Amino acid sequence: MKEKIYTIPVTDAFKEDCECPMCILEKKLENEYIEYFLGPSLMEPDHRIETNDKGFCRRHFEILYNSQINRLGLGLIVDTHLQEQNKRLKKACNSEKASGNSFIKGLTSLFADRKSDGKDFVDNVIFVLENLEQNCAICSKLDYTMDRYIDVITYLWFKEEEFKKLFNSKKGFCLKHLKQLLKGAKKYLSPANSAVFAKNLLQIQMANMDRIQEEVNWFTQKFDYRNNDKPWGNSKDALLRSVQKIVGYCNLK
Repeated sequence: MKEKIYTIPVTDAFKEDCECPMCILEKKLENEYIEYFLGPSLMEPDHRIETNDKGFCRRHFEILYNSQINRLGLGLIVDTHLQEQNKRLKKACNSEKASGNSFIKGLTSLFADRKSDGKDFVDNVIFVLENLEQNCAICSKLDYTMDRYIDVITYLWFKEEEFKKLFNSKKGFCLKHLKQLLKGAKKYLSPANSAVFAKNLLQIQMANMDRIQEEVNWFTQKFDYRNNDKPWGNSKDALLRSVQKIVGYCNLK
């Protein structure tokens, strides 16, 4: 198979012996984005605007902080992000009484006003908070790039016999990436090709869902003293692998 620059990350991930090559691909991307947001992006106005706007989800804030790569850089990001969110929260109140220098006094006056129950601006604040909760600068980049990779995967599966054999030899995918592959097939393939791809994918997936369930079942059986002397087989790490099969990559200790 003749590789191109955009196929190399995909084929490299699919060569790994794992429960989900898409998790390998996504984790590599995530690590690159963590380094990028704590490094070069700090000096790029467009990306600072993005982090001011979206911030990060809890998972990515934890990774950014725990990496200890650049605490000052993260502090600068959080500082300007908070400035932007504070501005939006105050604007969401949408009342002259709840604006300006006496913001808290304004809120008190607004709630005390018998003509207003505060419902409008409370709904506005909820909208701002929900919008923030649903956004993450790193998740957005991951979703976009993973979608591009799914396009590459579906293309290679039909065009490159070597990749098709590699794909079909895998142990399936985590349920998160199974869904993404099925959605991607509908998005990037014709209805006929999408059906062919989905049938093949689901056959692989269900065989491996049965396998992982049997492995974790034997893991539990090994706690029975009657099975002490029986071999573990592939079940020693089956609990970890089965959790990752269900939810995708997670940093289990």
